[in-house]
Amino acid sequence: MLERIVIPSSVDRRTPPAEIQLWISDARQRIEAFQDRWDRPQIEQFVAADYELVYQSLGWALESQMLIGKRFLEWGCGFAVVSALAGTFDLDVIGIEAEPELLAQGRRLVGEWNADVELIHGNFLPRGGESLADDPTLPSLGHDVPCGYTAVGLELDDFAIVYSYPWPGEDDFHERVFDRYASVGALLMQFCGPNDVRLWRKRG
Repeated sequence: MLERIVIPSSVDRRTPPAEIQLWISDARQRIEAFQDRWDRPQIEQFVAADYELVYQSLGWALESQMLIGKRFLEWGCGFAVVSALAGTFDLDVIGIEAEPELLAQGRRLVGEWNADVELIHGNFLPRGGESLADDPTLPSLGHDVPCGYTAVGLELDDFAIVYSYPWPGEDDFHERVFDRYASVGALLMQFCGPNDVRLWRKRG
């Protein structure tokens, strides 16, 4: 089962380093330019998170919570902004993304930022994970791409921290997948909307 860990409301007072603030500003500009293009269809499932709040929350979690390891995984990494930010905390970071165009943007970003992260094309759901959904129309379902874990020779239970930005209505699905497949003691961080970062620990 999952245990909710309350992130204090004061977490947004943690001032990110100047370099991180520049990275976040650069990321916002890249994403806005990408979404303003008229020469290709929009990728509706990609929405930018509040990257500053995620960075602040992750920093607090790493300082205040016991970890079972250093591996960090981003589900559906998109532009890989969170993956790149997590890499500044001395974590071993992997991001998995199903959309090739978003993955290309993510690889460009981490390359230009010189971020030490690994980005994988694939499905972030573990094999069998789709069976835990109670709604067949959830955006996390139906990606006809290889399992992302196979590419790196790892499984979900090899990661200490997982980050996701669930589409409205699928946060509980992400929680069920994590609860089923993650290791005991692992952390799940979710960005669920403005001023709403949630943190869970899997208990035995």
